[in-house]
Order: sequence, then C-alpha cells, then structure tokens
Amino acid sequence: MSENFDSALTYNSYLGIDELLKLQKPISDGPEHDEMLFIIIHQTYELWFKQLIHEFKQAQKALESGDTYYSLSLLGRIRTILKVCVAQIDILETMTPLQFNAFRSYLSSSSGFQSAQFRKVEALLGRRDSKMASHLPPNVQQEIAELTKSNSLWDSALIFLTKRGHQMPDEVLKRDKSQAYIENKAVQDVLLTLHRNDPETSIVCERLVDIDEGLQEWRYRHVKMVERTIGQKIGTGGSSGVGYLSGTLSKPVFPDLWQIRSSF
Repeated sequence: MSENFDSALTYNSYLGIDELLKLQKPISDGPEHDEMLFIIIHQTYELWFKQLIHEFKQAQKALESGDTYYSLSLLGRIRTILKVCVAQIDILETMTPLQFNAFRSYLSSSSGFQSAQFRKVEALLGRRDSKMASHLPPNVQQEIAELTKSNSLWDSALIFLTKRGHQMPDEVLKRDKSQAYIENKAVQDVLLTLHRNDPETSIVCERLVDIDEGLQEWRYRHVKMVERTIGQKIGTGGSSGVGYLSGTLSKPVFPDLWQIRSSF
C-alpha cells in the first residue's frame, strides 16, 4: 500500500509543480530579462489574492458563529498575508523604469486593473460599486455581483459583536447589503463602550484595524511603485495609472473603527 501511495503522490504531482513552472511565458523579444520577474510577481499576487478570498470567507463564518479565538487566528493570518503582499513590492522595485519599459509595450491592453480576484477581495471588504467589475467578463461580473449582495467582512463583524452582547442598531444589521456601508454614530458609541469594558472583543476589532491598515499600506506602496516606474503615464489597461490608484488611498474599510480613535 505504501509503495502505491508513494508512486501516486509526490511533491511535484501534489503541488502541480511541472504545470506551475510552465505558466511563465514572456512575450518580449529576447525575451527581456526582467519580464520573468514581472510575471512571477503578479502570478504570486494572484495566488495570494486567492488565499485572501479563502481566508476572508472562513473568517466571516467564524465571526458569524461567535468563535472569538478562531476569528482572531484567521484575521491575524490575513494581516500577515497583506504584509507579504507589501514586501513583494520591494522585489518589484528592484526593476528600473528603463528595464520595465523594455517590455511594457508587449503588455498591450493587459493590466492589473483587470484582476478579477482583487475585485472579489474588495467586494468581501465592502466595496459596493456597480462599475467595479464592468470591464470584466460576464461570468466574473456575476460572481462579484453575488458577493456584493452578501455580508461584507464588516457585516460579519457586526453580527459577532451582537453575539458578544453589544447590540447594534437594527437599521445597520438589517440594511441593504448591496449598498455601501456608511459610518454610523450609534455603532461608534457601541464600539467605544466595548473597547472600555470588553477587552477580549476589542482585540477582534483591533485585528480588523490591522487588516484595514495593511490594505492601505499595500495600496500606498503600490501607488508609489507605479509612480516611480511609469510616472504619470496612462496605465497599460487604459486606466489613468497613478491617478486612478491614488484615488483609492485614504478610504478606510472600517470607518467606524477609525473614527472612534479621537474619542479614547
């Protein structure tokens, strides 16, 4: 039995290494040396986005079931993954503007703006924008539309807080989940009270702030990396490049958790 198992399953076959290593296909003449780095970094990002989606969905289940410790574990893992995503920019920034422009024209209309998985990450974090997926294939648009009709991570957190005895306003809990969440003074009052009286629950809130800060850090580093590489040029997918990316900065995912900082 052991011999059959060993012959059926190996490191390579389990992880699909042979297939994985065939997915890097530079298209520039030569090809340009640095195109391989560009491809691998972005393929790795897509793998991390896939894992983030996986973790966010499980974190929502843990929160909605009231499982404090499992929620903390998952939220901490998400924050660590975001740190890795930021660190990858350090590697990408070893490529100079001249090195990138040596193969940029070959990218044609392809762009990170077309990452369906990142749009799903944004949807899970509460982005509710009818145009956020309009440039993607119909089947992907439908998948993202389903996510935007369901609880965001913050909605799941509100359910968790209620189960911990911190009652949230009905109009917030029963709101139309397809609409963007708007910061709420009544929610902030509850958050202030729980931070002062329920340290265990407040730790979950702080892990959410960690994730929010981590996403903002990644966005900022992404903007600066693009700016130092292409300046103010139009993005390869036709987006405004730095202009579009800069517009995503300073937009917290969990505004209530940031707003209460001034009241401690």
